[in-house]
Amino acid sequence: MMGKKAVHAPLMEALIRYRTQGNASFHVPGHKNGQVYEHENIASLLQEVMSIDATEITGLDDLHHPEDVIREGQELAAKCFGAEESFWLIGGSTVGNLAMILTVCTEPGDLLLVQRNVHKSVLNGLMLSGANAVFLDPEIDTRSGLAVAPTTDTIKAALKSYPSAKGVLLTLPNYYGMGHDLKATAKACHAAHVPLLIDEAHGAHYGLHPRLPASALSCGADVVVQSTHKMLPAMTMGAMLHVQGERIHRELLRQRLAMVQSSSPSYPLMASLDLARWYIEAYGTDAFTVGLAAADAFRKGLEHLPRFRLLEPTQQALDGEYAHRGISEVLERADEGISGYSAQDPFKLVLYDTWGILDGFGLKHELETYGCVPEMSDEKHVVLLFTLGSTAKDASHLLQALVHIDNDIRFKETAGEPGATEKEQQRFELDFSTWNNDRMKGYSSPVPFGLRPISPNQMETVPVDESAGRVAAEMIIPYPPGIPLLYAGETITEAIALRMSRLRELGAKWHGVADENMLTIRVFRLQ
Repeated sequence: MMGKKAVHAPLMEALIRYRTQGNASFHVPGHKNGQVYEHENIASLLQEVMSIDATEITGLDDLHHPEDVIREGQELAAKCFGAEESFWLIGGSTVGNLAMILTVCTEPGDLLLVQRNVHKSVLNGLMLSGANAVFLDPEIDTRSGLAVAPTTDTIKAALKSYPSAKGVLLTLPNYYGMGHDLKATAKACHAAHVPLLIDEAHGAHYGLHPRLPASALSCGADVVVQSTHKMLPAMTMGAMLHVQGERIHRELLRQRLAMVQSSSPSYPLMASLDLARWYIEAYGTDAFTVGLAAADAFRKGLEHLPRFRLLEPTQQALDGEYAHRGISEVLERADEGISGYSAQDPFKLVLYDTWGILDGFGLKHELETYGCVPEMSDEKHVVLLFTLGSTAKDASHLLQALVHIDNDIRFKETAGEPGATEKEQQRFELDFSTWNNDRMKGYSSPVPFGLRPISPNQMETVPVDESAGRVAAEMIIPYPPGIPLLYAGETITEAIALRMSRLRELGAKWHGVADENMLTIRVFRLQ
């Protein structure tokens, strides 16, 4: 790798000094720098990590009141990622999502506009804050049936209907690396005098290389939460929260972070955050050269296996052809596969079997038998995650596995004809392309959240076909696309009741429901 710069990693360097000094420990943690395991071979790997598993002693600073090396490390992170202020998180993006919701929603009943397909940590944040959520319907990519994010038009309409909203919370990119430019959305939020909060867990690397999509911060987001451990080389649970502008109460944010994070933060985790930022600064764009080359090698090799294809936006969208067009015009080009989806993470390769013989779960299983472990799968796709740590050898291994699968006689019985899975998927795609038409305005009425569980005495079961006008007492998630159609506390409209019936007839699977056949639904009893 070329172009390494001399870069400072203040906490990592302080921990190396701490280990080198070899001082006697009369403080926590109890393993005493790992020496309790000195003669235990089984602990040799952890013992090395324990040698820097320190605590808030002289010279090592305090995450919740940083004045020295942690403060400097966070300041360097802010500079690297383009924030005014950055905070290290040792509980993953989960604690960042909790903290930013608790910062903007300070009174029970405060209103927050929230993308409907969000991580469960966002729902937990709504529960802890006692907020009311107006859920924004995402756009559905017409070719894959996958949900991306709400359009700017949807957000503008919701802000107009709910001017008391405390902010807008979106998730971009999604798990599949799909997204779009956020500049227009940020502008709309700021015109309405509310902050834009972004769960960018899967986009910590965005904006760090010319081939990567723009970061949410560079598009004008006020608070951004990133899982540094996902796409950058930090340890698991290592994440960051970045903030800019005057719309966020910084002192309250610090208090909320201290509230949801451990008072005894892991120094190895924090050091890995310092090191991940150090690596990016030391090598610059060269840090991504090998990983991108590996992903490109896989794409090129896949050209010789026409059975398997990758989900990607059209090349025109990737080249920015639609950048100057309004969202309405882009949506009218849905037959080209745009539909709110104009950016794809080049490190996230979403693979599927065009013959429809292997669904996503089956393809994932077969890949694992050849020693290739994907990130995840759904009913059609397998998500293959490359990073700056991936190599050409990894790409070759993956291609060889697909060659073996392609040659496996078990999966050639209906070669030349689209499989039943693909035909069924086409029906799903057609149905989900009408998602927003069914919901009409693109956003829900306010849904209350809180910590009080729903008592069985508060619920009753009614037929889905007779549920219009009732209030849902359970979360209804059809799969695909895995977007909650209803949250507990939402009123069931005629359109939603009809949609549940249609999806049931199509054979959709359901998450979070009491009746897996979806003939009935739990609702709140009438008063």
